[in-house]
Amino acid sequence: MNKILAGAGVVLVLVGLGLGFRSVSADGVDCGSAFSPARGITPMACDGQLDSSVTLVTVVLVAGVLLLAVGLVLKLVRDRRVEA
Repeated sequence: MNKILAGAGVVLVLVGLGLGFRSVSADGVDCGSAFSPARGITPMACDGQLDSSVTLVTVVLVAGVLLLAVGLVLKLVRDRRVEA
């Protein structure tokens, strides 16, 4: 079970990183990505697109890290039960 959770966590972290570097646009203007917004003056429509992108990336990364942590905790608990 812990290997499945850890594997899913790694996949979610990688997906979150991929989404973070994905470029978004609004009204035909490149807004940049969640990790690297476009430089200079961008239209206000970019604010909403970038906010949505950052929220999605944050949720996916946090879910991935939580799954990794749960997998690690389950492994540690199982290892302690085997020792006892």
